[in-house]
Amino acid sequence: MLLLARDTHIFSFSKHHTPVLNVISGSTVKFQTMDCFSNTIHSPDQSVEAIDYSRINPATGPVYIEGAEPGDVIKAEILEIRVAGQGVLASIPGIGTLTHTAESAIKILPIASGQTATFSEHIELDVRPMVGVIGVAPAGADIPCGHPGNHGGNMDATCITSGSSVYLPVNVSGALFALGDLHAAMGDGEICGVGIEVAGEVDVRLSVIKGAELDWPLVHRGNDWYTIASDHDLLTAIRLASESMQRLLVKEWELSNTEAYMLMGAAGDVQVNQACKPCSVESVVRFRMPQMKSLKPLIQE
Repeated sequence: MLLLARDTHIFSFSKHHTPVLNVISGSTVKFQTMDCFSNTIHSPDQSVEAIDYSRINPATGPVYIEGAEPGDVIKAEILEIRVAGQGVLASIPGIGTLTHTAESAIKILPIASGQTATFSEHIELDVRPMVGVIGVAPAGADIPCGHPGNHGGNMDATCITSGSSVYLPVNVSGALFALGDLHAAMGDGEICGVGIEVAGEVDVRLSVIKGAELDWPLVHRGNDWYTIASDHDLLTAIRLASESMQRLLVKEWELSNTEAYMLMGAAGDVQVNQACKPCSVESVVRFRMPQMKSLKPLIQE
């Protein structure tokens, strides 16, 4: 297994970045990651106002994947996630649904054996590791790692866990893949702007699927498929994620637009990844659709 240390990281997804590793399709890479605060918070006595927002959400990489070209798709199989022994929660002014009710605060959570995080003397939380930032370089302007888009980025999807496969549309030669921003646990919506932010390691198998075009990222976990989309307007994000799923159902399951629409209403779910307005980060939504037993997968490999 190849290793990428956490000091080889980026703060934006960009076609201009020089890759730190070149791999062939099918390679497995261990990504060591920092937490979203670049491992700078160690005490509840630190001030959230002192956080350097130019160094938020470092993503380890980028990795050049040989043979990946625009019009292809990168498949990133999340084989295993391991989190560090301490996580961070924060209440940050101007970020999150209830920011008007809360004070600035930092909480350090010890994590025991990768299984439980201690919130307080009487509250233990199950560790449910997930990857917050995962993506490839966009075709156009650089996109900070703290923002999502159709390149992936800060999608904060709780469905991106060990055993998930993330499919990302390739925009530039080699894709320039990177990931980071692990959470030991996070609720859907991430309403206060953070989950349990944590450093760690992620084992990923990277493969190229030739000619399998996608308009937005796609995730497969268990029996479920998820299309993920984002916009500053939550309803627009819902529409974009739903349209992306509808297009896949029409293409792969040979349904009409109307049939796909009705099936989505009967069997699908709109789920919110990130809704921590007011802040500068877009809202992120996923549309979940179960795999139908008699039909083919939503992406052909």
